[in-house]
Amino acid sequence: MTIFQQKRLVKTFYLILFLFIPLIVHLGFIQLVHGNEYKQKALEQRSLKVALEDVPRGGIFDRSGERPLTMGNREPRVVIFPEIILDKEKAVEKLSLILGRKPEELARYFEGRAGFLPFTLDYRQARQIKETGIPGLMVEEIYFRYGPAPLAAHVVGHLGPISDQAKLERFNNLGGKRYQLTDLVGKSGLEYFYEGQLKAGEPNNSARAYVDVYRNLIAGLGIQIENDRETGRLDVVTTIDADIQQRVEKVMDERVQRGAVVVMDARNGDLLAMASRPNFNPANIALSLPGDKDTFLDHCTALYQPGSIFKVVVAAAALEEGLVKPSDTFVCLGEKDHLISCWHKSGHGPITFEEAFAQSCNPVFAELALKLGAEKLIVYASAFGLESQTIIGYPVPGDKRQDMGLIGQPYNLVNSSIGQGPVLTTPVQLTAMMNAVVNDGVYIQPRLVKGLRDEKGRFKSHFPMGSSQKVISCETARELKRLLNLVTSRGVGKEAAVPDYGSAGKTGSAELAGGSEKVNAWFCGFAPSERPRYIVTVLVEEGISGGATAAPVFREIMEGILLPLH
Repeated sequence: MTIFQQKRLVKTFYLILFLFIPLIVHLGFIQLVHGNEYKQKALEQRSLKVALEDVPRGGIFDRSGERPLTMGNREPRVVIFPEIILDKEKAVEKLSLILGRKPEELARYFEGRAGFLPFTLDYRQARQIKETGIPGLMVEEIYFRYGPAPLAAHVVGHLGPISDQAKLERFNNLGGKRYQLTDLVGKSGLEYFYEGQLKAGEPNNSARAYVDVYRNLIAGLGIQIENDRETGRLDVVTTIDADIQQRVEKVMDERVQRGAVVVMDARNGDLLAMASRPNFNPANIALSLPGDKDTFLDHCTALYQPGSIFKVVVAAAALEEGLVKPSDTFVCLGEKDHLISCWHKSGHGPITFEEAFAQSCNPVFAELALKLGAEKLIVYASAFGLESQTIIGYPVPGDKRQDMGLIGQPYNLVNSSIGQGPVLTTPVQLTAMMNAVVNDGVYIQPRLVKGLRDEKGRFKSHFPMGSSQKVISCETARELKRLLNLVTSRGVGKEAAVPDYGSAGKTGSAELAGGSEKVNAWFCGFAPSERPRYIVTVLVEEGISGGATAAPVFREIMEGILLPLH
């Protein structure tokens, strides 16, 4: 070898060494700084894992941020790792004796993947299973998302499977989170609207078995419980008050087969309760599928004719425009009236406007609507939020059947004046409308969600309180509140009177198609009558009348939710 070749060889050696130094330094850095981390990841790749929660998702909480509306709970369950159980037949036999179940019923769980069994355990059974000492067989508490009596089922929604490969691909494009066909996803309500935020990348708590290539437990590691891992899930914090929601649902279970109840905080437009009947249990959707076709319908956001509750809008417009004074006198001829028949068939005769409001006299409001004209009535209805189906944080698609402009079509104005004909509203909208009267004529957009927070309790996004707008003057609002008090003190809404607190509101009885004697019975009102705290709207489908059917439900709910304030 020549000197020239030797020099070139030395230069090549140093060049290669120079190029490899950064790589060697980097590998050394990884070994020193991240060695344990990569070692742990390598172990985890060979491990077997069981999620200690049935559905890894963020929670849906009430306004306190502490109480899950799903009413989830922890229950002891048998956790099995079939791959590391050496004598499966013996394990099945022992478990069969403890659980009191047939061996063939249990055997299939020992042939599949690691998981937990669907059988409830009492304290004695849990102790006996632990005492078997069988590696790969253990008892752990599993968190179940839905408890036996979840709240606000229609608002929270329910989960279901991903039905096909195309939908799986759409879910995987939501925003970085990976889905499998075996995952459960939101099908309705908040579970659906916030699917991408609620979904967890992995379980918060899990049991992990560290095994070697032969599926033997690694000495010193064995099976470990991993808690409080960051999973990428977010919680939804609503405005619902769990105590108020429970009270509402209890009353509805006793008195309302079909209908809705909405409770709003009069101070800020927050929705404190939304309950719909018929109900369903999201923990077991299959039980509800053969039931009523409206079981999964959220009646709180569905469209209905409001009946005489719409007279609040007519009265507000007529007072604001100076077309009527409380003492003005009208004549009601009952069912013979030339404009529209009155529910009081013999007629009220001469009647003042304030009495007509208290007694819900149809001809008087038909006459006022004609004086107002359709155009102005439409403007006021819209200003009171009866054309906005928006609820902050709850993006329910709007129902295009709602069109206050139809009031202006020929022959519609008279029927519209009593909340029939083309007038369609939701219980939430009527609640917000009444709240505008309570708040001196200021309409506040309803809100259902306060924000989204991460696993450390930090809010990642906020939904501010609803925007507001002046609808009527303070003077008109004050007069309306006085008239609404007359309804419960000496009018058709006496059954809604709340002792000790006072209440006010308006009845509604919306006729049903087909000439049925039944009506959709309404009451929408507030309490206490001085410094109102809550607005409550009650809808009972196929009732007798607003005063006879819905008003007593209103009173019972108000008595329950006002008591803690007292």
